[in-house]
Amino acid sequence: MLAFAAALALLGAAAGCSSAPASQPEDPAGAATAAIGARSDLRSQPPWWAHAVFYEIYLRSFYDSNGDGVGDLNGITAKLDYLAGLGIDAIWITPFYPSPQVDFGYDVSDYENVDPMFGTLADLDRLIAQAHRRHIRVITDLVINHTSDQHPWFRESRSSRDNPKRSWYVWHDAAPGGGPPNTWASVFGPSAWTYDARTAQYYYHFFYPQQPDLNWRNPQVESAMFDVMRFWLRRGVDGFRLDAVDALFEDRALRPNPYEARLRPGSATEHQQHFKYNEYQPENFEEFRRLRRVVQEFGPDRLLIAETYPRRIGDLRRYYGAQDDAFQLPFNFALLRAASLDAASFRARVRQTEWTVRGRPTAYVLSNHDTPRAYDRLGDGKHDEQIAKLLTLMLLTLRGTPFFYYGEEIGMQTTPPQHRAEVRDPVGKLYWPANKGRDGERTPMQWSAGPNAGFTSAAQPWLPIPPGARARNVDIESRDPSSILSFFEEAVRLRRASPALLDGDYRTLGDDPRVLAYRRRVASQTMIVVLNMSSHAAAVRLDPSGWGGETELVLRMSSARAQGARVNAARISLAPYEAAVLEVVKGS
Repeated sequence: MLAFAAALALLGAAAGCSSAPASQPEDPAGAATAAIGARSDLRSQPPWWAHAVFYEIYLRSFYDSNGDGVGDLNGITAKLDYLAGLGIDAIWITPFYPSPQVDFGYDVSDYENVDPMFGTLADLDRLIAQAHRRHIRVITDLVINHTSDQHPWFRESRSSRDNPKRSWYVWHDAAPGGGPPNTWASVFGPSAWTYDARTAQYYYHFFYPQQPDLNWRNPQVESAMFDVMRFWLRRGVDGFRLDAVDALFEDRALRPNPYEARLRPGSATEHQQHFKYNEYQPENFEEFRRLRRVVQEFGPDRLLIAETYPRRIGDLRRYYGAQDDAFQLPFNFALLRAASLDAASFRARVRQTEWTVRGRPTAYVLSNHDTPRAYDRLGDGKHDEQIAKLLTLMLLTLRGTPFFYYGEEIGMQTTPPQHRAEVRDPVGKLYWPANKGRDGERTPMQWSAGPNAGFTSAAQPWLPIPPGARARNVDIESRDPSSILSFFEEAVRLRRASPALLDGDYRTLGDDPRVLAYRRRVASQTMIVVLNMSSHAAAVRLDPSGWGGETELVLRMSSARAQGARVNAARISLAPYEAAVLEVVKGS
């Protein structure tokens, strides 16, 4: 969710799928967890996530199994064969907990259950077991910064000033002379404080008023949330993506945040605020280590992913912990922050990342549920399919863990609402039209050219189906060897089969202003990746001293031509937006 806040500032503002029958036998989650470690191809030795290909599923939009217009857990189970066919190693599922759905599940009213809209606990157990059978790990989204205002904890907290749970949330008296305790703004609105007339105090919320922040200074809150984590780990989940971790603690003295000169998109009066005193507080980093210890209770293969948006790439290092005892995989949004497809910019961002993480796994992301899709954000409207393939190959060949957003493998586009009446995202309603909200990147998955793109049998899906779905969908692309989907599958297979792409070091090659080139190398193999990030043909000259002096390369994969050709490193000709992987021929 914090990614959305940062993105607003940075961006200006099935075929091959089988259904799982209800009568299918179930395995206990524990047995499924044991089974997942029994296969050598799962790379169960830690860190497994360094080799994995992750796939984010926005639950409401992936697949509707019961015809109510909203995606659900059984819908994911029905599509597991599709995901396994893609070569996906782990899925990250957005929140499925009971919720009033003000922020579409990121306002939790019960941490230890499943919202009936999405299914039942038994459905989740079956999903975990079936995913593990296919050697797919399951990461669940956990919202630890705040709850819903309908959560029993908050209902008790607001009932009176002397309620035992009063201190579970952040309450303050009005400022001298009246009004909110300070001038802190919310990510989603003018003020981060809401007045509660019953007890004549304000409560704090970094996001919507319906999402009051938990008071992580209270040991009882910490203990309760640790028990929530244990509840799901016992059910067999393989880890968590922790939401909004940068906002866990706030400045005790409530010092006012500085304002920026620019206005909030969609407002004529509200200036952007620099969240100096309610993000990135020192206490956060101590808490991250304690969160890691809870996960470690269940073994070294359980994973903690942080949704974090450090202001500088160099700050990412802190999230691993001083002794690598915090997050194993803090999100790295360096590439997502890129405003355009520019080789020099991408080269610099990857270099900075490599210098920062120094061999640790890092997570590269180009699209997610809070930001417009990379397909059109970085596309030029003419070569979008070539650019989509280039971005896919880049994520799968950098020294890092790639995270793909559902539909990215078929080139789904951002499709924002055309009229305010169509908007579902509250922030879009508030700041229309300069900020249309996040509906555009959350539209239903495009499975086929049939009614509602094969997403639902309901007359009306929860969000409209993009008009391009008839031509761009899984069914059509799975039968087209030149499609983005076919290219995605081929690139994953290449990654899985290449020791250099899985485990090799990273070195930038050259400084061509149009072409990003880099080397991945282990003792037994050297791979060269060249990405032409321009609309013009390019001729790249690479210095073979960067990999041992061999001049002959063999083309292993390209977005523009057949594999197998022999190429001389002294002159590699690339078509516009061509992405290619070449292997060094030993002894040439």
